[in-house]
Amino acid sequence: MTSIGTDGTSVPLPVDAGLPDLRLSWAAITDVGRHRQDNEDSFVAGVPIFSVADGMGGHHAGDIASDAVVRSLSSLIGNSMTTRSAIGDALAEAVETLRGVLPEEHQGAGTTVTGAALVSEDGETRWAIFNIGDSRVYARVGDEFLQVTTDHSIVQQLVESGQISKDEAEYHPHANVITRAVGLMDAPVPDYVLMPVIAGTRLLICSDGLTKELTDVGIQHFMENGGTPAETVAELLRVALENSGRDNVTVIVVDVEDAE
Repeated sequence: MTSIGTDGTSVPLPVDAGLPDLRLSWAAITDVGRHRQDNEDSFVAGVPIFSVADGMGGHHAGDIASDAVVRSLSSLIGNSMTTRSAIGDALAEAVETLRGVLPEEHQGAGTTVTGAALVSEDGETRWAIFNIGDSRVYARVGDEFLQVTTDHSIVQQLVESGQISKDEAEYHPHANVITRAVGLMDAPVPDYVLMPVIAGTRLLICSDGLTKELTDVGIQHFMENGGTPAETVAELLRVALENSGRDNVTVIVVDVEDAE
């Protein structure tokens, strides 16, 4: 488990981001859960990148994979903005790191990754929401709540083809089988969704240790009523552990606020 970055409270966006009237507040938390011996989740949280990686492979190999990803992404911190190209380069660098550190018996280890980054696109600053695997990003924008990312998983393919419902997917025997990961098998190619950076937006970035324990309705409740980012991540973790805590749980909440 690797945690990079500290919580931020009412941090002004850099002037060169073109959004001088907006501030960000965020908080992050991670926990091993109640049934695992090791925490193979990792996260990075700091302008301009907020990301969660959920390692898989066992015997610390998953931890190695998630560590490589967040450490590589953390090289973007310190800039006011980044680019999708820079995110892709960081993920490719993480794969090269894994190539050098994973023992032969764990060459199949990998990690999911999801996150939100401030990027410059066509002269405007936007959120680039990205993911590989089944860790997720949710957003509350005004009165609208949505799951921004789409899982790369067997059950998601079954849902999209109409073979099972979204509710059935939660309990499907292949619910943990993902179809894309960051590892040595394939090039790390994330999907992206661009979103405007506007006041009143709240982003939730999480590993599946949270979504295994809370429905979208439950997540929406805390997104709307959870208080500050620090209070919200603490509440989400508390409920996930009370509901069973079957897996490692990692949560980042980011608020976009009006400077006034």
